[in-house]
Amino acid sequence: MTLTRREWLQGAGLAAGALAWPQLVGPDRAEAGALTPELEQSLAACSPHDDPLGSLLRRNVQFSRAWQAAAAAGSAEERTELMNGLWQSTCQVDPSAMASGQRPWAALLSCADSRVSPEWIFVSGAGELFDVRCAGNTAFDDGVASLEYAIAELAVPLILVMGHSGCGAVTAALAEAPLTPLLEQLVTPIRAALQPGDDLSLAIRHNASHSAQELSRRSSLLREAVGAGRLRIQPACFDIASGAVTLL
Repeated sequence: MTLTRREWLQGAGLAAGALAWPQLVGPDRAEAGALTPELEQSLAACSPHDDPLGSLLRRNVQFSRAWQAAAAAGSAEERTELMNGLWQSTCQVDPSAMASGQRPWAALLSCADSRVSPEWIFVSGAGELFDVRCAGNTAFDDGVASLEYAIAELAVPLILVMGHSGCGAVTAALAEAPLTPLLEQLVTPIRAALQPGDDLSLAIRHNASHSAQELSRRSSLLREAVGAGRLRIQPACFDIASGAVTLL
């Protein structure tokens, strides 16, 4: 038997939280409970037909090649031309369809760092990726709730938790310099992920893996989706110099 959206939410323990979701998804979406088949097809026009993680990695290979070529270019104009070439053969979801809904095919928990834009790294257009970002890519409360929304309401099958080289938040967590109260609060979960003897590179990887584990630990909805085979949570690390993403 196919469950309605409300029945699914109740089974996942989110019925109370769902009462506030019409404000997020819009009255038409909340009342109908589903998009029309035609709109679903339009919104999924750029979704991969195979494994979402494999698609992310293949797109990242394209980005990495262009990124390294741009690093060797002699001018800003040449770098721009090289990077713009990435978008010449990509897909773009119909903006008029996105005005009525969304069907992202992957979610990312990544750092707020200006060099780590998921759409850029994975050569993706609007409507494809559901982004949650904060300094240090930690499993913060609002971020976990946002990902719960992506899984329960948008049926996203993959969460990639992505750290990156040279992360300033992880650097701060490793250091002993005094921080503001809010920054201390931000680095506390990062420090919980550190292991004795960690240098920055290892700390970044341990933090990404720890955040991925925390998503399932802190959210019964995400944990149940993983257990039922509806969701994969995968930690990864992005190397700014090469442009390459490595799974952890």
